[in-house]
Amino acid sequence: MKKLLFLLLPFTTTLVLAQKNDGSAQFADLITQQALKEKLTIVASAEMEGRETASPGQKRAAAYIESLFKSYGLKPGNGNSYQQLFPVYQEFLTEKNLQVNGKTFTWDKDFTFSLRGLNNTDLTVNDIVFAGYGNVDEAKKINDFAGLDVKNKIVMILTEPGNNARGGARAAMMAQFQKMNAVVKMGAAGLLFVSQDFPRKNPTPLKGGMSLKAPSAASANSFLMATISSDVASALLGRTAPVSFSQLAEANKGKYVAELHVVAKKTAQELESSNVIGILPGTDKKDEYVFLTGHYDHLGKDGDVIYYGADDDGSGTVSVLQMAEAFSAAAKKGHKPRRSIIFMTVSGEEKGLLGSEYYSEHPTIDMTKASADLNTDMVGRVDTERKTGDTLNYVYVIGHDKLSSDLPVINEGVNKEYTNLVLDYKYDDPKDQNRIYYRSDHYNFAKKGVPILFFYDGMLQADYHRPTDTVEKINFPLMEKRVRMIFHTAWAIANRDDMLKRDIPLNMPGR
Repeated sequence: MKKLLFLLLPFTTTLVLAQKNDGSAQFADLITQQALKEKLTIVASAEMEGRETASPGQKRAAAYIESLFKSYGLKPGNGNSYQQLFPVYQEFLTEKNLQVNGKTFTWDKDFTFSLRGLNNTDLTVNDIVFAGYGNVDEAKKINDFAGLDVKNKIVMILTEPGNNARGGARAAMMAQFQKMNAVVKMGAAGLLFVSQDFPRKNPTPLKGGMSLKAPSAASANSFLMATISSDVASALLGRTAPVSFSQLAEANKGKYVAELHVVAKKTAQELESSNVIGILPGTDKKDEYVFLTGHYDHLGKDGDVIYYGADDDGSGTVSVLQMAEAFSAAAKKGHKPRRSIIFMTVSGEEKGLLGSEYYSEHPTIDMTKASADLNTDMVGRVDTERKTGDTLNYVYVIGHDKLSSDLPVINEGVNKEYTNLVLDYKYDDPKDQNRIYYRSDHYNFAKKGVPILFFYDGMLQADYHRPTDTVEKINFPLMEKRVRMIFHTAWAIANRDDMLKRDIPLNMPGR
C-alpha cells in the first residue's frame, strides 16, 4: 500500500502543478490590498459625492471607470462607447398644502405626503370617518370599521404605538400598507394616518424615487394618503384645542364633519445615467461571454453629509476594476481568455436595480451566449452579526444552487485550490427573510436565464446605508482574498470547453 502511494505521488503532484500552472495564479497576484485601496480611495472620495444615480458625482465616477478600462486596453462595450446611457425619471413635489376649517397647517410640523403613489390632488371634503386604529382581526373578533360607512369618505386612523419597537420599521410599514389596502377595498377616497412622530426630526424628501419609465399623467382627486399630527387630527374631530394622542385614542369612532382641503402637486424630470462597459475579447470562443459586474452608484448627499458607499458598492466596483487589470495583463502576456469577458459597472442599483434592468432589456450581446454573471456587491467588510469562528475567512455566495449545477462545482473547486475561504450559503435558504437573491444586479441576469453567482459580505447592520461607510472601515486583507477567488472562478468559466449548463429550472417568484 505504501509503495502504491509512492508510485502514484509523482502523477498526483504533476496534476496539481498542471492546475496551478494554468496561468491564473501569477495574475491573481495583481489583485493586492494596496491596488484595491488606491482605487477605492478615489471611488469613495468626497469628490464623488456619494455617486447618486444621475448626479454629477455619479458621472465623475463613470468617467474614472472608463479611463481605467481604456488604460487596460479593453474594447468599448457599447458599440464605440464605453458607456451605455439610459434615461431615468424622478418625481418632485412642487406644491403641498393642508387646511382644516380654513386653518393652514405646516409641512413636516403637522403633515407629510408620500410621493410614492401620490397623484396631483386638489381636494375638498367635509366628511371624515374616524376608525380608531383601523384594526380588523376576525379571530379576536376585532373590527374597528364595524358599523362605519367609509365609501367615498376620507378615513382617519391612528398608528399603532410601539410598532417600530416590536417589529422594526419594515413591520410598521407593512402594517400601514395592509390597512391602506383594506380601506381601498371598502371604497374609501383616502386615508390619513395619525402619527406621534411630529414635528419631523429630519426634513421629508421632496423628491421621489427613480424609474426607467416616465410616469403616466396623474388623475386628479384619486386616492389620497397622508400622515398627520395629533393637532390636525384634533381639528378634524372638531376639538377647539389640540388634544394628546392618547386622548384621540379614546375618541368615539364614526363620522365627523370638518372641511379638509388638500393640495398636492408633483412634476417628473427626465435625467440620465449610465452603465460603464469594457470588453476583453476572447479567442476561439469569443462569441461567448462571462460578465463581471458591480454597481458603482450609491446614495449621494443629504445637504453637506456624504454617503460615501465604500463597501456598498465601492468595494464591488474596484473589484471589477482590479480583475479587469489582472485579466488584461494576462492577455498581454499571451494568456487571453477563450471566452470574451465583459467588465460592467452599473448605475441605478440603489434606485431599484435600474441599470442592470436596462441592460438586460437592451443587451449589447446575445444573452443566450452569456455563460455566467459573477456579481460583486459589498465584499470589503466583516458581517457584524456573524457569530461563527470564520469571521476573517468567509464570503457569502448566493445562487450556487440555482440555474446551473456547474456553478458550485467550479466555484468550490477553485476556492479549494487557491483561497480556502469558507463559502457560506446562508442567503440561498428560501426561508431567509432578507431575500438577498433579489436585491442586487445579478437578479436581472438570472431573469434572462443567465447562471449567476453573487458574492457578498453580509453587512446589513453597522454602517450599511450610512455616511460612515468609509474606506477606513474596509478589511483589505480579507477583500483581497475574496476578489482573488472571484477572479479564479471567472478564469475557470472563461476557459472551460463548454458554457455552463442551464439545467435548473428558473423558479423566482419575484422581488
